[in-house]
Amino acid sequence: MPIIINLDVMLARRKMRLTELSARVGITMANLSNLKTGKARAIRFSTLDAICAALDCQPADLIEYRPSEEPGPQAPIRDAP
Repeated sequence: MPIIINLDVMLARRKMRLTELSARVGITMANLSNLKTGKARAIRFSTLDAICAALDCQPADLIEYRPSEEPGPQAPIRDAP
């Protein structure tokens, strides 16, 4: 998947453990672990807001786009009306 969540990187930079982040933001360890390992398919803006506030970072510090190396089907781009 070309979207990478760098939660582990930010946790290391802030010298914070996942359990501490979970307590600060009120998100279960299981959900944070899914984000950290890249298993999550979505994230709510309220969750992203809480994580960014707890880690004192910007969304771009947590979310990264890496283009896929394997060619795949692409959705057609529509012109605006």
